Amino acid sequence: MDTTDDSRALVQRIHSELDKGNGQFFIDSLADDASWTLEGSTPWSRTYAGKAAIREELIKPLFAQFAGPYVSKTERIIAEGDRVVVLFSGDVPTRAGKRYNNRYCYIYRIEGGKVKELTEYFDTALVQQALEAPPAPGHLHAHAG
Repeated sequence: MDTTDDSRALVQRIHSELDKGNGQFFIDSLADDASWTLEGSTPWSRTYAGKAAIREELIKPLFAQFAGPYVSKTERIIAEGDRVVVLFSGDVPTRAGKRYNNRYCYIYRIEGGKVKELTEYFDTALVQQALEAPPAPGHLHAHAG
């Protein structure tokens, strides 16, 4: 079982790197069978199951809409056992000329030194206003939600 300190240290490093504009450590920290659930009823909201689906169906189409580097700012990290909660904000212009400046609450579950589950709460109205809907998931990828 991951200790609170280990879980907090991993997530602190993830968000420290994200705040510098480096998302690679986040990707590297995902378990192969990780799941990422975006809450709400937006076209993006569902559970992305597996590292490949997270990369191909969420991160790639999302970042394709950004016109510049995504800037995040971590505000608070709260850890208990294998769960770590992060409050942070992000800001980026989109290729469509809109500003995507969202605020997030991420709830991580760490297992074996990797991110096993991530649940994301965010401003869903902003997503609807600033982002285009993602492409429909490929027929090879089953998904929940």
